[in-house]
Amino acid sequence: MSAGLLEAVVAAARRAAERRAQSPAGRDVDRAAAGREPGGVAFEASLTKPGVRVIAECKRRSPSKGILRRQYDPAAIARGYSEAGAAAVSVLTEPTFFDGAVEHLRAVRDVVDLPLLRKDFIVTEFQVVEARAFGADAVLLIVAALEAPALGRLVAFAHSLGLAALVEVHDRDEAQRAVDAGARVIGVNSRNLKTLGVAGSVFEQVADAVPDVVVAVAESGLRSAEDLVRVSRLGYDAFLVGERLMAAPDPSTALRELIGEAASLGVA
Repeated sequence: MSAGLLEAVVAAARRAAERRAQSPAGRDVDRAAAGREPGGVAFEASLTKPGVRVIAECKRRSPSKGILRRQYDPAAIARGYSEAGAAAVSVLTEPTFFDGAVEHLRAVRDVVDLPLLRKDFIVTEFQVVEARAFGADAVLLIVAALEAPALGRLVAFAHSLGLAALVEVHDRDEAQRAVDAGARVIGVNSRNLKTLGVAGSVFEQVADAVPDVVVAVAESGLRSAEDLVRVSRLGYDAFLVGERLMAAPDPSTALRELIGEAASLGVA
């Protein structure tokens, strides 16, 4: 995803959000959001509780790997994750690159009590309200997709609605921007948005740029219990795992085995 493509995706996300906001269903979002009690605090707490803390992801497709799961039932997958010991669940709602939909979030919310992250290109306040309305407890905010003033506003807005914000960074400069924006949870993504390649060295490079008072989440390229051990020793509190689980014959079994193996190696 080149810089130009990222800009195009962000612009498309903004236009789509504006269209939804003006639709009949969109005009009901404020009322639906008011009827929810999001667990932003619970999401943050889930990432530091005892045990191996995995945010298990529901996604049908990825830009780097293509279709991961032809028969895709996010609610069933999330239920399995819950039973397998996930700390939280991430639901892709972005339609163009991930075949997601905001309705997937509601379907998952209806069957699990775990904290839920809406993973998308969030660039407007409407999308944050929409996330709360459809059952999210947290939203993803990507530093590379937002100018500093907008990032700060969206972090504060999410917190004001009772949502947590997982602020995603890819290098030390972005980590500082996240801190300056008031992030309480920072996700370090080892996937380069321009090349879509994964470089595990990013975890080492950025680890000490995340303050101890901020929850640190390692994202992308985590496939084995040994990977979790390595990043845990760098100071990461939790791990977001998606492709490794979604490509497995049974995602819940894959998650249970990953957590069990990581625990046996001393991740806690």
